[in-house]
Order: sequence, then C-alpha cells, then structure tokens
Amino acid sequence: GLILLAAALGATAAARCPAPCVCDNLRAYVLCLNGSLTAIPDTIPELTRKLDLRGNSFMVIPAGAFLATPYLTHLDLRHCKVERLEEGAFRGLGRLVYLNLASNGIAFLYQESLDGLFSLQQLILEGNRIEEIQPGAFGHLASLTVLDLRANALVYLPDMIFQGLQVLRWLRLSHNALHVLGADAFAALPALRRLSLDHNELQALPGEALARLDGATRLDLGHNPITYVAEEALAMASLRHLFLDHASLQDVAPDAFARSPQLRVLDLRENQLQGLPPLAGAGGLVRVSLDGNPLLCSCLLRPFHKWLARARVQAEGACAAPPALRGRSLNSLKSPEMRCSHLQPPPSPTAPPEQPSSAGSRQCPRGCVCSPGFHHGSCENRDLREIPRDFPEDTRLLDLRRNRFRTVPPDAFPGLKELVSLHLQRCSIRELQPGALQGLESLVYLYLTDNHLSTLEAAAFEGAPQLAYLDLDHNAFTRVPAGTFWLLPNLISLHLQHNAIGELVEGDLAGARGLRWLYLAGNAIRHIAPAALAPTKMLEKLQLEGNHLSEVPTAALRGLPALSELKLSRNPIKHMGDGVFLPVASSLQHLYLDNMGLEQISPHAFTGLGPKIRSLYLESNKMSNIPDMNNFTGLEILNLQDVPFHCDCQLLPLHRWINKLNLCVGATCGSPAEAQGLKVKLSTTFQTCPGWGQGEAGETNPNKTKAASKSSKKKRLGKSPARGFSKSRA
Repeated sequence: GLILLAAALGATAAARCPAPCVCDNLRAYVLCLNGSLTAIPDTIPELTRKLDLRGNSFMVIPAGAFLATPYLTHLDLRHCKVERLEEGAFRGLGRLVYLNLASNGIAFLYQESLDGLFSLQQLILEGNRIEEIQPGAFGHLASLTVLDLRANALVYLPDMIFQGLQVLRWLRLSHNALHVLGADAFAALPALRRLSLDHNELQALPGEALARLDGATRLDLGHNPITYVAEEALAMASLRHLFLDHASLQDVAPDAFARSPQLRVLDLRENQLQGLPPLAGAGGLVRVSLDGNPLLCSCLLRPFHKWLARARVQAEGACAAPPALRGRSLNSLKSPEMRCSHLQPPPSPTAPPEQPSSAGSRQCPRGCVCSPGFHHGSCENRDLREIPRDFPEDTRLLDLRRNRFRTVPPDAFPGLKELVSLHLQRCSIRELQPGALQGLESLVYLYLTDNHLSTLEAAAFEGAPQLAYLDLDHNAFTRVPAGTFWLLPNLISLHLQHNAIGELVEGDLAGARGLRWLYLAGNAIRHIAPAALAPTKMLEKLQLEGNHLSEVPTAALRGLPALSELKLSRNPIKHMGDGVFLPVASSLQHLYLDNMGLEQISPHAFTGLGPKIRSLYLESNKMSNIPDMNNFTGLEILNLQDVPFHCDCQLLPLHRWINKLNLCVGATCGSPAEAQGLKVKLSTTFQTCPGWGQGEAGETNPNKTKAASKSSKKKRLGKSPARGFSKSRA
C-alpha cells in the first residue's frame, strides 16, 4: 500500500518540483544546490526524505519553515548565509535524524530554536559565529549522539548548558575561544564518551567541569595555553586517551592523573616540558608521548626514567640537553648517563589558588524574574527608567533588554562579581558614565545593540577587564570610539555594524591587540587609513559589506597575517587592479565580492590567491570576464550568478575550467545575443573557437592567456577540489 501511495504521490510530485531543484522521487531525494533561493520552497514533494539546500541565501529560517515536508530524515543547509533560526524553525520534523547548518552566520541559539527535533541524531553547527547559547537550547534533543560546535565564537560555557542531551556520545567544541567553563557545564551528559576541546583559550585544566564526565573515554585538550597540570587535576573515572599536545605545559604534578585510573595513552607532544616526575597513581598508563619537548636528560630525569621501566610505560621523546645526549631517545638512555654537574633543580610552580564561590544571599528586584538554578536574572521589557539593583550575587546572565534607562550610571551593577553576560539592547541608552561597569570582573559579553550611543568614554570600561565581546551594532557612532580599547586587553569580537562611521583613521583601534573579529557592515566608510588596522595583528574576520569603499583597501590589509575572511560585498568598487589581495594572500580563505557593480577585474587581481581559498562570492556584478583561476584548487563554493559573461573565445579557458569543477557555479552568458541566458558550462558558442576539442590542455588556443598556459600543469593536478572535510583531529 505504501509503495502505491509513494508512486501516486511521486507522479504528482514530479509536476511540483521547485524550479531550481532536482527531484529524485524514487529515492525521495531533492537537491537545490547553489541556487538563488531566498526562502525555503513550499512546493517540495511532501514525501521527500533527504533535502539538500546547500549554497542558497536564506538569512532567516522562519518558524514552521518545513511543515510541508514532515517525512524528512536528512536536511543540509550548509553555506546558506543563515543568520537566525526563529523559535520553532524546525517544528514538525519529528523524523529528522541529520541536520547540517555548518558555514552559516548564526550568532545565537535561543531556547526554542531547535524545538521538535526529538529524533535528531547528528547536529552540525561548525563554522558559524555562535557567541552564546541560551540554557535550554538543546533541551528537546533527546536522541542526539553527535553535537558539532567547532569553529564558532564561544568564550564561555554556563552551567547545565547541554541539559537534555541524555544520549550524546561526542561533543565537539574545537576551534572556539573558550576560556571560562562553568563547574556544571557538562553536568547533564551521562552518555558522553568523547569531548573535543582542542584549539581554545583554556589557561588551566578545567578539572571541576570535567569531573562530571565519568563515562568519557577520550578527551582532547591540545592547542590550549595550559601551563601546569596540578595535583589530582583530572578526575575522570573512565578516561583512556588524553591529548594535551601543543599546549604550553611547563610542569605536571606527580599525582595529576591519580584520579583517572583507566588512563592508557597520554599525549604531551610539543610542550615546554624539561622533564616529568614519576606519574604516581596513573597505574594503567601504557604510552606517554613527549616528542617536541626540550627534555633535559640530567639526573633530575632519573626518577621518571626509572618509573617508566618499572611501570612498563612506553615513552616517545628525545633529549634536547645536555649537548652530549642531544637527540638520544628516552628508551635508549641508561641511568648512569643522566648526570648532574652544577644544575639547579627548577623551582616547582605553585598551583593557582582556588576561588571560593559564595552563593548570593540577596533576593530578586521587584518586577524581575531570577532563576537561581540557571543563575539568570531578567527584567526584559518592564518600562524601567533606572537599572534595578540587588540581584543575587551569583547571577551570571542579566537580561535588561527593552527598557528606558537613557544612561548607565557609575557602579550600576554592585556586587555582581560573577556576571558573565549583560544584555542592554534597546534601552534608549545615550551614555555609559565613567565606572558604569565597575566591579564586573567576570564580564565576558556586553550587548548594547539598538541604543543611541555616539561616543564612549574609556573610563566606562574600568573594572571589566575580561570583556571579550562588545556589541555596539545599530547605534549613532560617526567614528570608532578610539581610546576605549586600552582597558579591554581580552577583547576578541567588536560589532559596530549599522552605525554612521565615515572612515577608519590611524589610532582608532589602538589597544585592541587581541581582536579577532571586526564587524563594520552597513556604515558609510569611504576610506581606511593604511595604519588603521595595524594594532589588530590577530584579526581573522573583517566584515566591511555595505559601505562606501570605491577600491579594495589593500594598504590597510598589510600586517594582518591571520585574516581568513574578508567581506567587501555591496561596496561601489567598480574596478579591481593587480595584486589587490596580496597582503592577505597567504591566509585568506573566504572572499566576498558580490553585489558591487564590479565592471572590470584586471588579469592579475587575484595574484597570490590560490589553493587556500575555500569560498569566493562574485555574484551580481557587471564584468563580462574574470581572470584565470586555475590555481584555485581548494574551492568548495564559487558563485558566479547574475554576471553578464561575454561568451566568445576569450571565455574558453573559463568554460573549460568550470566544466572540470565539481561545483554548481551558476555562470550564465549575457552576450552575444544568440548565447544570452545559456549556462557558460553548456553553451555551444565555444565549439567554433580555435583549439576547441583539443582536450583539457588546449595549448594551441591563441586566445588563452599566458597566465592560463602557465598554470595548465596545476590545472591537471587540481581536478577535484576538497569538499569541506576538516583535517582537524577533532
């Protein structure tokens, strides 16, 4: 009966397949790749199981967006420019087991964003800009086994943040900026087996938080600036594999792992260890990797060396000193060779003192709601004229949105030493007075979006040195509030979008040494001084879309060796000269040049760019040709839609190259008249060109540019671009 029903529905569905999509009704599979869709099509066949919408432009997934396709099991929304998931966006998808939202621009996960997904097993949110997750966001995902939050902008994990994930087995948090974890951040994960926390900013082993994971067998903490592992720092009853490689370890306490009795493999490669003590209590240890450490093979290392033999632990590593033993492997050493002449034993570092935490005794201000379990306080939309006081002292998130404060006075938040996140959006605020944030020594997030701020006094930020996220979007700034950043040494992310800033001048960002993400979209910036970005040497993302720049700010890009994403969309840049991206060519991965009215790209505009580039957006411009791009071998996304290509023999190299790419690029001929509207990939105009049909190399084609013939070798090597698999271990 079901087969007949499927056949009947399949027949009607064929007629209903949405325009840019391909529908395979037999396998209940619909593909709408790299199209120009701006909304979820409402004519997708109802019985569809797998829906692939990669590379479209949805911005927002509205409530109930998929109610018409209740049988979906797999949904792919990668690279769709999604910035917001409305509450209830996925309601009705009770059969969905796989949801991929990677490589979008999602910044917040709200409590109801993922409602209704009670069968979901894999949720992939890698490569978004999630800064904050509201407690309860994962509360309905009772079947989830893998949660991938890699490469986001998380700095802090509050208590009970993963509540509801009863069967989660692998939690991936690599490549964030985590430096604070609540003691109960992982408290609600009874089935977790593997935790990936590598490539973060943890300065100490978060022992208290990790102790909640008594079933986890593998923990990855590599690439964190951890300098010391203290006594009994790690109490994980089932842990077998611990990765602490590429950290900044200088010392490990003898009984650091005594409370992790199942530990088998300890990876300490590429640290700053001169030696280790005998690791008492780590009775099950089989292997310790110490490669890449400056091991000092003197008499100080003898106790460790003896312990290795006695406990039958295999060690990998080699001596860096003394000179006579340099390069010798630990395994090959004999005890008498490890001598001491006049060496002083290094002082043993002391563990940082534990901070006692006092729960607040204060009640909640009148008219507000305090949730002690979540350490939340909220007075949202209460028409308040003054900031209330007397919140419980252990409040960590304070939501004061949509009130009418007008000003934030000195010492406005007394006693809130543990406050991490402060929401002051839409509060008609015109000024932050000096000392406004005094005493907020744990504050990481400050949201001041949609206010009337036009200047900021540096002294307003005194007493909040941990601030990492400052959101000033939709205010009235006409210039960057210079001088403010000296007091914010930990600032990572600065939002100044949709203000009225006209230029960036030297000194504007002085003091912002650790800044990684700078968002300046939707201002009126015409000019960026060559040294304006000089203080921000760690900058990774620079978003300048929707400004008034008339050329690529090449001079200002010098000295940004880590820049991986540059957005110049919707700037009136008509012409791009040679080598405009050279200063950032070695690091750039994502380049947005769409909707600029671009008329001409010089043949060498992309000099230096190549295999590193993963996505290139050139849609909605006015040029009729683009430079040779043979060495762009790593592309996962190339968008050439709505560009009026002139399909004559000059375009033959592009036609050939597009035909080799395993990508949908959307390139269409704008002229000559007989080719108008045809896909560049399929157009037959090229069959009359000299050199047509001579295979991939096409060496005899007189119209082929020198650059293209130079790179014909590369062209043959670069047949299949990488399809977005991360090489990171986690």
